Amino acid sequence: MHTCLYFQVHQPNRLIPYDFFRIGQHAFYEDDGLNAEVLSKVAEKCYLPANALFKEVIERTHGRFRMTLSISGTVIEQMQHHRPDVLKSFQDLVATGSVELLAETYYHSLAILHSKKEFERQVERHLEILESVFHVRPRVFRNTELIYNNAIAAQAETMGFDGIMAEGVPWVLNGQSPNYVYRAPYVTRLKTLLRNSALSDDLGFRFSDKTWNEWPLTPEKFATWVKGAPGDVVNLFMDYETIGEHQWKDTGVFEFWQQLPEAMLDEGIHWVTPGEVVDLFSATREYDCHWPTSWADAERDLSAWTGNVMQQEAIAKIHRLEEEVLAAKDPDLAHVWAKLQTSDHFYWMSTKGGTDGSVHQYFSPYGTPYDAYIYFMNALGDLQVRLRRIREERHAAAQRTGGL
Repeated sequence: MHTCLYFQVHQPNRLIPYDFFRIGQHAFYEDDGLNAEVLSKVAEKCYLPANALFKEVIERTHGRFRMTLSISGTVIEQMQHHRPDVLKSFQDLVATGSVELLAETYYHSLAILHSKKEFERQVERHLEILESVFHVRPRVFRNTELIYNNAIAAQAETMGFDGIMAEGVPWVLNGQSPNYVYRAPYVTRLKTLLRNSALSDDLGFRFSDKTWNEWPLTPEKFATWVKGAPGDVVNLFMDYETIGEHQWKDTGVFEFWQQLPEAMLDEGIHWVTPGEVVDLFSATREYDCHWPTSWADAERDLSAWTGNVMQQEAIAKIHRLEEEVLAAKDPDLAHVWAKLQTSDHFYWMSTKGGTDGSVHQYFSPYGTPYDAYIYFMNALGDLQVRLRRIREERHAAAQRTGGL
């Protein structure tokens, strides 16, 4: 048996409480102080100790422990600006040679659902920053929050990737195990790696739940579960913040991850990265996914970002500006526009209840989903004012030079 472990590393740019009267007057929308504060909090609780832990484990196991990170462009920017020491710790971890990086959209966006051109622009920008910061070019693609369907797989193959990650959704698997390498219909080369949601959620969500009948989870117990799973490779995908932030230090999460790599090796389980999975295994089965799926919420669909009218309106309006923003040929303004596409802005507007609603609220920096919507739409209103001013200035300049 093989195990492929990947962590998502992402921080969004949170908006200031942008009220109606600032539109046209205030062109900086982000709460840079809050962004720095959250980054530092997560860095101290998770990124720095987890990076040190895994670097030590890699050295201790002489590279037999291998892992994968998907680091968004927005969090790399935040680390460059606020915590270069944290970025250095990620660079040191990648430099061990046992950590693979994945490609994704630079802005952790939903661009693939709205514009192939913008999606390709964001993926290319992400590849560029990974080459610049880490000196690597990934072979495997992971779309935002594992959003996936047949068309996205085909697009990833067109862009030259060898593999793509996806949620192993039960109603698509239709009784098959996620622990095999799959292929989407109509692709010729690209392989699809499916998240084992049950075993991943044991680590990501149930680990510290004292009402869980398997609590406390030990490395040895988990290793026997993986060893007994059917198939070729168990894909464990989760947020990096699981370690120390979502599962606090006093739960024993660091001790668990300190011991898990060797507990798995003792059971004869090999740690592999997505690129190695692509090379090791043939795609012998088809994963025919017509509708977009994700790893978010119980529905495993897009309702985390598009479930209500506020979210749908905000997403439609930001993407409707694409042609006008690109025509302005202003890189800074295009960057601001693209940062407003980050999926978290729409996630915070969710009005879901129950457990999923509590998770949305936990991650939101705002008091209510309506605050998230109002601040976003006011910032968007200001962006539209800036675009109108650019049009007017260019029209006036053209008139002066006789261009009109």
